[in-house]
Amino acid sequence: MRMRHIRLLAATGTAVTALALSACGGNGTGTKDEGASRSVSPTASSSSSASTGTQTSSGATAGGGTTGGGTANGTPVARTHGPVAKPGAGKTTGTGTGSSPVLCNGANTRVTAQPVTRPLNHMLLTVTNTGSRTCLLPYYPVLRFDEMQWAPQGAKDTQPQAVTTLQPGESGYAGVLLSAADGSGEGGTTGHKLTVMFQGRTPNSDGGPAATPALPAKGVYYDSSLTVTYWQQNREDALNW
Repeated sequence: MRMRHIRLLAATGTAVTALALSACGGNGTGTKDEGASRSVSPTASSSSSASTGTQTSSGATAGGGTTGGGTANGTPVARTHGPVAKPGAGKTTGTGTGSSPVLCNGANTRVTAQPVTRPLNHMLLTVTNTGSRTCLLPYYPVLRFDEMQWAPQGAKDTQPQAVTTLQPGESGYAGVLLSAADGSGEGGTTGHKLTVMFQGRTPNSDGGPAATPALPAKGVYYDSSLTVTYWQQNREDALNW
């Protein structure tokens, strides 16, 4: 099974790991297998079409404000009046102005990671909005086990019609394929620490503080087949892919 991965730089500062991608094409896809010596790093452009997962906000000005409703994952989202995140911009910690949604991240959510028995070799990520504001989960989570230097690309066929949006108290989900059931994966190892990073309003931008959900004491086995879904509104969509 040939998987797509993105490069990931090591963390600096506190518990947050920065997203970093190296250019290779224009479709935001690539492959990386740290244990199998094969790598192609992806790139994503903020001017990409919606079919590649790019999110844009109509009416955006040079100052970052918006006057109309934007789009996310190629579909309309709530009207925003605050600044729109740009690639490489500073972290968004869950604050905002007015009634516009903020980004979901480690500062305003509770994140759990739970291996499941079905489908085989899968794990479920659950993000619950613990803040007082509606928050958005753009694209897919960027995962890092222990000190690994690559992260799985999101499975393109799981991209939802609209960006996953969580009201206070609501939960969103992502499914993780940990390893190939037929043993075709390479570089298998056991991870004992998981870092979940959040993307911003544009592909591969920093969405704010990461989360470090607990894993089972014995760890989680994964190989080069490691793949993650886009954030989903319900549990079934996250696992049935």
